[in-house]
Amino acid sequence: MTHLVFICGHAGTGKTTLAKRLVAPLMKATGQAFCLLDKDTLFGVYSAAAIGALTGDPNDRDSPLFLQHFRDPEYRGLFDTAAENLRLGIGVIAVGPLSREVREGKLFDHAWLGVPKDVKINVVWVTTPEETARGRIVARGNPNDAYKLAHWDEYRQRRFVPAGEQCEGLLMFDNAAPAAADYDALIAQIVQAPQPSGLMLPPIPV
Repeated sequence: MTHLVFICGHAGTGKTTLAKRLVAPLMKATGQAFCLLDKDTLFGVYSAAAIGALTGDPNDRDSPLFLQHFRDPEYRGLFDTAAENLRLGIGVIAVGPLSREVREGKLFDHAWLGVPKDVKINVVWVTTPEETARGRIVARGNPNDAYKLAHWDEYRQRRFVPAGEQCEGLLMFDNAAPAAADYDALIAQIVQAPQPSGLMLPPIPV
């Protein structure tokens, strides 16, 4: 069985760092090859050039213009690239915030994602306290975060913790200060977790 693992959560939660740490242990645990697909790596340079040509600000990643016209095509490219690898029998760890898709329950929908039906999907929701996440964002000094930091009160309204039906099938991971045992437990959950029922939640506007 080929695995698709989404590493999701808000900025500053350490998604990419966690994903990189999981690659080798998952290859060992499953006996299959994995690739890492980070949305920012795949599309960051292109989107910077495109939005920069439109607005003069290549670092815009959170304005209404970016969210309306660039967000969804970036994710579709991520899903399509994942599907190509999965069809070749290569497991995928895909990294991106994906908060809207988690809220709407779309990440377990093979048809919507465009991935083969026999792929096992796991969705890891990475959390840290808001103040920890903001501190990490400030410390990393990425110019793509400038709009987010300048409009933090607006941005923080998009931060949420999945609850109720939104949690169905999610693997929650507290990334504030994880120990080795926490990583081991997450890997075991990914390998052993049963598939959720695929319940689709009604759309929630961002």
